[in-house]
Amino acid sequence: MASLSEWIEGARPRTLPAAAAPVLVGTAAAIHLGAFAPLRAGLAFLVALALQIGVNYSNDYSDGIRGTDENRQGPARLTGGRLTEPKNVLIAALSCFGVAGVAGLILLALSGAWLLVVPGIAAVVAAWFYTGGRTPYGYMGIGLSELFVFVFFGLMACVGTTWTQIPQAPGWLWALASALGLLSVALLMANNIRDIPSDRESGKKTLAVRLGDMPSRGVYVACFAFAIGILGGVVSFLGFPVSVVLLALVVTSVGAAHAVWVLASGRRGSSLIPAIKRTGLFTLAWAVEISVFLVLA
Repeated sequence: MASLSEWIEGARPRTLPAAAAPVLVGTAAAIHLGAFAPLRAGLAFLVALALQIGVNYSNDYSDGIRGTDENRQGPARLTGGRLTEPKNVLIAALSCFGVAGVAGLILLALSGAWLLVVPGIAAVVAAWFYTGGRTPYGYMGIGLSELFVFVFFGLMACVGTTWTQIPQAPGWLWALASALGLLSVALLMANNIRDIPSDRESGKKTLAVRLGDMPSRGVYVACFAFAIGILGGVVSFLGFPVSVVLLALVVTSVGAAHAVWVLASGRRGSSLIPAIKRTGLFTLAWAVEISVFLVLA
């Protein structure tokens, strides 16, 4: 039977900072626009974290029963590593989706933003069919995984958080949400670049497998570059002087280099695990930085 620490590792805590980041930015945007609802913000955080953990357990379960994780380079998975019965991991995944669903419904009831119920349901469905079902899109390698991550963990999480506190969605908010979506794509790419050898062997055709190692690393770096550029553009749009904008760009670029260097140095396999952690932490740091600017502007 899996230990508590193994269940925590199975939740993939390295991905959670990136899940919280869009909610933080969305809440800061609401404050900037003149509204702040702490309870709704808290519920949005709960939805984001529960959905992310649900995705992680669902991926563990689905890849495990297919045998995809048998030769993987990263930490042992609950199902693939035979640390617990597959049904237990499935129950954990469905429970997390349930928590996200209930918290989401309460959030919509409090805010009256019922138009978000359809994309909310779509997010849960997309989370399951990433690696679940007979034809999971995560195995197709046609970019659907990256597209859905961009939409649900970037656009929807960020703009949706703001909308549930104040029904406004200015252009600069969509720009920030897009940057967060790109950083979520970078996190997915880092994970899939690490797993290219084992995914090829098991027949899992991720976009990283189809593109190859070096082009995938290029996509990863490009996501960071666009996110940094968007941050600088929005800080400038908010009315901060050029000196502050340049300082923000320098600080952000230094933080990005700390994360990007792991992939740029050509590391492979399990030595890429730090890149996943650093990408998640950079995403959160990026969110904190722009949130400070939003609140101060």
